[in-house]
Amino acid sequence: MEFTSKRYDFRNKDADYASLADELNGLLAGEQDLVANAANTAALLFDALPGINWAGFYFLRAREGLESELVVGPFQGKPACVRIPVGKGVCGTAAATRKTVVVRDVHDFPGHIACDAASQSEIVVPLIKGDTLLGVLDIDSPLLARFDDADRRGIERLAAIFVAGSRGL
Repeated sequence: MEFTSKRYDFRNKDADYASLADELNGLLAGEQDLVANAANTAALLFDALPGINWAGFYFLRAREGLESELVVGPFQGKPACVRIPVGKGVCGTAAATRKTVVVRDVHDFPGHIACDAASQSEIVVPLIKGDTLLGVLDIDSPLLARFDDADRRGIERLAAIFVAGSRGL
């Protein structure tokens, strides 16, 4: 497969997210493997989105006799926290509430889990297939207030494309 990513400036976020969604659809077309699709989705987002320092996945895993937890999956950026309890930190909160969490300043988020001290803001989108929580898509930025409502809409759309195109979830 040959793939060339477009360049985006995100001056018109809605239009650029729509174009990025088309690009992601094309990238994932014909491939249903969870790991391959997560790796390519994380790489595409890390390359395309300005002002971010981490983009990747945490997948929900059950542990015998213990509470379910989020376990790191494919990502781009510095090494990450491996396990996050559901309900803890931004990722765990998004998983527990099944709602996107946009954090303007991670230092103001109660219980924030700092995997990269450079991160200042974050967006986490739950990955839901039917009624089942699969995990979360997590994107961090070294900029305060990096993510707004247009980012939320765009990243939720990209997360839905990933879920629809991947098996093994």
